[in-house]
Amino acid sequence: MTESEHAERFTRLRPLLFTIVYEILGSATESDDVLQDAYLRWAEVDLATVRDTKSYLGQLVTREALNTLRSRARRREEYVGPWLPEPLLLSADDASADVVLAESVSMAMLVVLETLSPDERAVFVLREVFGFDYDDIAGAVGKSVATVRQLAHRAREHVHARRRRFGPVDADRVTDITDRFLTAANTGDMDGLLALLAPDVVWTADHGGRATAIRRPVKGARRVAALMAQLFRVARDTAELRFERAVYNSAPAVLIYTGDHLEGLFVVEVVDDTITNLYAVRNPDKLAGVTVPRTITR
Repeated sequence: MTESEHAERFTRLRPLLFTIVYEILGSATESDDVLQDAYLRWAEVDLATVRDTKSYLGQLVTREALNTLRSRARRREEYVGPWLPEPLLLSADDASADVVLAESVSMAMLVVLETLSPDERAVFVLREVFGFDYDDIAGAVGKSVATVRQLAHRAREHVHARRRRFGPVDADRVTDITDRFLTAANTGDMDGLLALLAPDVVWTADHGGRATAIRRPVKGARRVAALMAQLFRVARDTAELRFERAVYNSAPAVLIYTGDHLEGLFVVEVVDDTITNLYAVRNPDKLAGVTVPRTITR
């Protein structure tokens, strides 16, 4: 087998492999590093021994991702303030026709997955999102099939208790709600903001102690509305501050710039025609690569 065949097989599956690793780690930057290390291992494999390339590579990158997840446990314990996934800029139409995939890379789902153990998270992602069989998952996590089935059940119950499943999302409806929300925030229309915010809406800002941000989640429609009105009032008064619309993690998002410098972004979650969460990322480490579009698949 030639080096080019190794590269061709890996490249063909790379969007899938990236998606698996991103959902396990919640970091696009770390996912790229994992895939690079996995490819170096893959390049040494005798392809004549590989029965199913997708299964083999899925197990390989999962093992690499789990190693990364476990090695960063201490860093996470020392993290300052709320933690959010690294935002993922999707290529045009990515995930829009795949409800399961769109939900699996949403900020809300990734936040829930963060509460699972590393093995539970990997099992949930491989089974519930990508439909891997239990034998392949057992090989990926180094557990027996019986143990994997137990992990899958426990993870599924945990996720479903914290994250409702939704039907197909009306993208036009979500866009309209987001547009109305941004217009109300820009004009200081408090009644308009309150009409669009869920009573228990939460603003969460990830700063990592490395940027100015509200240190704790802001809860409740009136408090979040006041926060948004203040943010946009500062933008109106500051000529250099500007906003741009985009789609991150299968949801509407707003990027905040000072001149050409990206200060942060926030992702809008809409459920049942109201905004339930605003996820803001200010940590510069998590903003370094967020303008690079990614292709994801399952």
